[in-house]
Amino acid sequence: MLEMRPDCECCGVDLPADEAGAFICSFECTFCAACAEAMDDRCLNCRGELMDRPTRVGKALMASPASTERRHKA
Repeated sequence: MLEMRPDCECCGVDLPADEAGAFICSFECTFCAACAEAMDDRCLNCRGELMDRPTRVGKALMASPASTERRHKA
């Protein structure tokens, strides 16, 4: 199950689990659409490909909530 990180690791913008617009690599590093585009869809950490993160909504989100640990590196 995906960790569903709550923010962009690059700029810190909020990325709610129930909304589109987040991009992840195979290690679940998480970035917003603007940062992913600026990085040419390559992860800053592992250089892996960034893909659209699926959303988690409704009962699934309630049963398995998103992480609250922020990863933005100020």
